[in-house]
Amino acid sequence: MYLMFTVFAVLVILPLVLMVFSSLKDNTSFLSEPWALPKTFKVENYAYAIRYGVGSYFMNSIIVTVAAVAGIVFFSALAAYAVSRFQFKGKNAVFLFIIGGMMISPEVNLVSLFKLLQGIKLYDTHLGLIVTYCVFQFSFTVLLFRSYMLSLPRAVEESALIDGCTVPKVFIHIVLPMCKPILASGALFATMHVWNEYMFATVFIESNAKKTIPVGLVSLQTALKTDFPVLIAGLVISAAVVIILFLIFQKQFVRGLSYGSVKG
Repeated sequence: MYLMFTVFAVLVILPLVLMVFSSLKDNTSFLSEPWALPKTFKVENYAYAIRYGVGSYFMNSIIVTVAAVAGIVFFSALAAYAVSRFQFKGKNAVFLFIIGGMMISPEVNLVSLFKLLQGIKLYDTHLGLIVTYCVFQFSFTVLLFRSYMLSLPRAVEESALIDGCTVPKVFIHIVLPMCKPILASGALFATMHVWNEYMFATVFIESNAKKTIPVGLVSLQTALKTDFPVLIAGLVISAAVVIILFLIFQKQFVRGLSYGSVKG
């Protein structure tokens, strides 16, 4: 089993290592010796990539991703708390309606969303992208959070309510701290989706100054048809964000998924 996992890890890590080494080569070395180590490390390739536009695309992605992930986590946690703790008429129907959103294909709604964003003056704005991302990640994140909240003991919340604590305070000061692992898991899932999303970012953003990094890298590829190391440096910058976030939050990610699988 260890051998199998080692082989799998090498297959995953090796392309990333080759990508980093390729980004540090000059164009001649990259074309003539693609598998060799760089003779001289051209760190300035990253400076060139940022100068060609990766820096502005990177900041646009940061703004959109942070805002979208915050909205996804917050509103999904509110909805999951309501359907996992409160008893009301039509509760199951509401939950089925929420998770029914997972069956909606983003591609099918592309034209209608395009016209809708134009109608409400959100076309070619970061806010339009943020709202769209929140909507399409909402169903899955609610399902994830609800499963975890069902596994939490209710005794602490009931004791707080008896002592006079209001429901919003119970949610903020008791439930959310206990849900940190699953919140981290949901945030990481949402970050990977939003950061790498290409279709909506291409259709709903027209201005070059507002493009996110997946779309910006395509523009960079057009501008740098022959300078492959600089282009690969831009890819490394884009991939590094998600990899670093996963390494930081991997324990919470695994805990959230494993604890949340107890009940469903």
